[in-house]
Amino acid sequence: TASVKQSAGFSAFAAAKHGLRALAGSLAREVGPQGIHVAHLIIDGIIDVPRVHEQMPEMAAARGEQGLIKPEHIAETLLWLHRQPKDAWTFELDLRPANEPW
Repeated sequence: TASVKQSAGFSAFAAAKHGLRALAGSLAREVGPQGIHVAHLIIDGIIDVPRVHEQMPEMAAARGEQGLIKPEHIAETLLWLHRQPKDAWTFELDLRPANEPW
């Protein structure tokens, strides 16, 4: 998220993430003509893995089932991205749970 949204107290992190976004854009233009798909993905949310439930059980419970991103749904999205036809490639993709604050 820091690559596209600025927040107070995150200036160094935002600068690094903006740099990654610029790198992805440049790389996409560099290797895209060779048929290589480069995309900038933003996963704006907490991923539903056992460690989250072990280390932050109250937060995980408060977010509920729709408030954590399931790894298998990330995988499905990545597979969809991989299978895109070359005439309609996605460059930037933002994944977040429906109840994640913007």
